[in-house]
Amino acid sequence: MIQANATRPQYRQIEQALRERISTLLPGARLPSDAELCAEFGVSRMTARNAMQQLAEDGLITRTPGRGSFVADPPAHRRANRLMTFTQEMRRAGRVPSSRVLTRVVRPSSTAEAESLGVAPGQPVVHLRRLQLADDEPIALESTVLLGLSADAVMAADLANGSLHETLGGAGIVLRGGTSTIGAEAATADDARLLAVRIGDPLLVERRVIADGHGRRVEATESRYPADRYGLVVGFDIEGRDLEGTER
Repeated sequence: MIQANATRPQYRQIEQALRERISTLLPGARLPSDAELCAEFGVSRMTARNAMQQLAEDGLITRTPGRGSFVADPPAHRRANRLMTFTQEMRRAGRVPSSRVLTRVVRPSSTAEAESLGVAPGQPVVHLRRLQLADDEPIALESTVLLGLSADAVMAADLANGSLHETLGGAGIVLRGGTSTIGAEAATADDARLLAVRIGDPLLVERRVIADGHGRRVEATESRYPADRYGLVVGFDIEGRDLEGTER
């Protein structure tokens, strides 16, 4: 039975349990119905439905009326309006994730870092730099700055094999949403060495700031991806047209 807590509602706990289950299943595998989830986790049908709906929105499952819910085929790329942990994303794609920690230190924040996190310059932050791999292939070079309140959890965590966001959640720091900008840059000598690309090769660069449920900006991250190994899928509406497709 799932117990509600102040930091993570019941449907989120069910969702996380199902994400872990899905990572071990093949595409097309049947998942429990809402009624079966109610019995398994001891929750209401609405709570179970909310958990499944979130998984469907993230593209992890397909729901067919009258038939049930099934594990979806892993998408080639992440949806730009959704962020999941690198560990979850690679497992969803059927790959084995790992990380190489390059830098992990508590230090005073720079002016730019403090501005990103909404704190005073010089306030303590955790600087974490990691090389993210899938099946031992480098996928992303990530540089992250976190509020100092996360230091105890982050400095002690096994981030070579575990998830940063799961570490934060375990410490009661639950991330809710944020903003990101996406651009393209040429690989530097450091990028080339770590990502196994050539100097000047195109990189997809995502810079994001993530806040918790209290509105605090907890994390500022720059992720640098080789353009031929990673992409983002963007959904959009056509501006200036109504639902019938006629121009307004």
